[in-house]
Amino acid sequence: MTSVISVSDLSLTFETNDGPVHALSKIDLEVEKGDFVSFIGPSGCGKTTLLRVIADLEQPTSGNISVNGTSPENARKDRAYGYVFQAAGLYPWRTIAKNVALPLEIMGLSRQEQERRIRKNLELVNLAGFEKKYPWQLSGGMQQRASIARALALEPDLLLMDEPFGALDEIVRDHLNEQLLDLWAKTEKTVVFVTHSIPEAVYLSTKIVVMSPRPGRIEDVIVSDLPRERPLDIRETPEFLSLAHRVREGLRAGHSYED
Repeated sequence: MTSVISVSDLSLTFETNDGPVHALSKIDLEVEKGDFVSFIGPSGCGKTTLLRVIADLEQPTSGNISVNGTSPENARKDRAYGYVFQAAGLYPWRTIAKNVALPLEIMGLSRQEQERRIRKNLELVNLAGFEKKYPWQLSGGMQQRASIARALALEPDLLLMDEPFGALDEIVRDHLNEQLLDLWAKTEKTVVFVTHSIPEAVYLSTKIVVMSPRPGRIEDVIVSDLPRERPLDIRETPEFLSLAHRVREGLRAGHSYED
């Protein structure tokens, strides 16, 4: 398998007025092409920080990291990844189509190519027909799907997602989880996904990275043996519950819910 992300002995310390904050400690991780990898752990364990290091939004203090065989900085400049934030971050004065078009305008793509990518990616997230709507006319789940379409419009091989469904109710979240798996199967992207939810991590992932409290360390890397096609009711099977139990044990081992 081809490594899309390779992390070796990586640490990150933030210097603050109150002294150093050790956010990540000695992280080793391989993400292979086509993986769906979830980072799970308590608040403050470094999940988002590690995602931001991959995206070149934070700089490690020590250690090595490569993205697509090059530095995170070069990968960012090559637009090798799309990034989906916790909030949809859509501009309220732009239509959904114009929000998806924003990075394409910045790239200087032709109007014809912009329209092709807008149409293709709104169809992928089941928002065809909503091109002329404004964000305030869409539900929270639909807004988040539009933000995913915007990230996909870059046509990256790698999709980085920072708790994109965390603020949504459980019913909507379940539906978007199903849609995300379908999208992953159709596009064959490599996905790195941050979550606090054990069921979400187990349902979505081929590999679950369990992190411990600060300084963030990897407590366990669990490879899922669930089939790629996963109806929601797979969550009631012994295989699913066994994986969820192992994730929970990993979190307990890191004292995640005791600190």
